[in-house]
Amino acid sequence: MTMIDYPDHVIAAQPMGYWTDLAGRTIIGAIRAQLAVEQLTQPHWWILNHVSGSPGVWTHTTLARRLDEFAEAGTDLGAVVDDLVGRGWLRVDETAGTLTLTDEGEAGRLRAHERNATAHQTMREGVPTEDYVATVNVLRRMVANLDGRTDLP
Repeated sequence: MTMIDYPDHVIAAQPMGYWTDLAGRTIIGAIRAQLAVEQLTQPHWWILNHVSGSPGVWTHTTLARRLDEFAEAGTDLGAVVDDLVGRGWLRVDETAGTLTLTDEGEAGRLRAHERNATAHQTMREGVPTEDYVATVNVLRRMVANLDGRTDLP
């Protein structure tokens, strides 16, 4: 998609809240659309990645506590874990209650990873890494200026 070029003084007068909200909704929408092809939501994706990264460490409770800050209000992360268990993608250790991916779960996670990568690649077209890094750091600075949390997720 092409963009109209505007003079810097016009861009500098743009409301940051509008553009960050629009960017967030557009980016998340593209990611969600890709994950939906695999019948996954973002919470499914987060859970699959956390369990894959630390097999046999996470439980329903510890995973929900870790991911709750990223989930939309009303998201039942325990139900998402249960859905993945029901699909045969996650296994729960009966003694410790810890979670591991099954072979089917890892295959699904890898498919979802490819879809997610497609969304990210499309988003980053025409954006050099240096500009991407600068943009993230500028947003982090603005958040810090407003006493928000700036550590990485």
